[in-house]
Amino acid sequence: MNRYRANPKLLAPLLAGMAMLGPFSIDAFFPAFRIMEAEFSVTSVAMQQSLSVYLLAFAAMSLLHGPLSDAYGRRGVILWSMLLFAAACAGCALADSYRTLLVFRALQGIGAGAGMIVGRAMIRDRYDGADAQRLMSQVSFIFGFAPAVAPIVGGFVLGLAGWRAIFWLLGGFTLLLVAASLAALPETHPRERRTRFEVRPLLRTYRGVVGDQRFLLLGFAASLNFAALFTYIASAPSVVLNLLKLSETQFAWLFIPVIAGMMLGSATSARMAGKTSPLRTVSVGFGLMGIGTALNLASSLWLQPAVPWFVLPVGIIGMGVTLAFPTLTLLMLDRFPAVRGAAASVQATISLGVSALVSGLVAPVVDTSPILLALSAAAMTGSGYVLWWLYRRITPEIGPQVLSATREAAVAPTPSSAHVRN
Repeated sequence: MNRYRANPKLLAPLLAGMAMLGPFSIDAFFPAFRIMEAEFSVTSVAMQQSLSVYLLAFAAMSLLHGPLSDAYGRRGVILWSMLLFAAACAGCALADSYRTLLVFRALQGIGAGAGMIVGRAMIRDRYDGADAQRLMSQVSFIFGFAPAVAPIVGGFVLGLAGWRAIFWLLGGFTLLLVAASLAALPETHPRERRTRFEVRPLLRTYRGVVGDQRFLLLGFAASLNFAALFTYIASAPSVVLNLLKLSETQFAWLFIPVIAGMMLGSATSARMAGKTSPLRTVSVGFGLMGIGTALNLASSLWLQPAVPWFVLPVGIIGMGVTLAFPTLTLLMLDRFPAVRGAAASVQATISLGVSALVSGLVAPVVDTSPILLALSAAAMTGSGYVLWWLYRRITPEIGPQVLSATREAAVAPTPSSAHVRN
């Protein structure tokens, strides 16, 4: 049910474009890793930390994006964050040392998350039930283009103008999003529903969110599911260049099957919205992840790494992840309807923290071995399923509308509910 007049045809591509900034700034410069290692005289393991620093800064700032939008409105937080991100892109392009690059990568991480985190809160501000799941899936569907297109564009720009031009292009795209947002992005969180930004109440809010057992089970289940996929994304330079023996312009062989699976999963989630219970939707997603994991282990054990059998199972895992993810996200956000921005921030911090550990600790260890990659992905998928099973054990069955509008009564802030859901 719409609570404000809205144009989802316009809102979905705007929010998806903002959410694309994160994965685009991760994947676009993968083809340039070898050249950048040589220019800055660093090892491949050190170069991998440019991804970890970005993700850690992203995760840390995620704790503030949501509460700032709860206090000052969604639109302004998104616009200022995108401007910071564009400036950081320019800093990366002009970096004359690896240390300087890391500083601006951290600033990129600080600015990149607002569109994704606050965008989820905007969707939930406007929509309930199946409408919310449908729009969340549409955003995920459009967002899925970014990881597939990013390394292809990055490889093309690298050959045409060098690695610095990749960051100039990313900054320019961000400024276009800023201009489009100034013209068309609505404010979905009116003044009368805002909460004051204060440190102590914010800490109480986070204590309430983190202390919610169901929220944590859902948050880590979703994060570990994505981590199974992100292991391959973070390992992409080694997978493409070393295991598959492809060139800097052939990253699409890994990313297109993966993102095709992710987009198909998002589209399926949108079609199932309002017709299938959340339990069934997430269970189907886990079933697909299980099939993909089994095929992935089998191909890694008995076949040499090559296209297509090396990448197709990972695409099936991606389909399962994005089929389950919109429902898991909405179930999490609806635990705290009065402070959705803060809840979205905690969710993003959990996911990004897990991804940072994967990129900084797991990927450098397993990225040279197909079987280690497959075992790592299987362990994460299995752990995610166990957490979902535990959530089901302590949670009553939920009807097909996913998120009931009746909980909106809890949105009106009171001295206690403005900060922590009872």
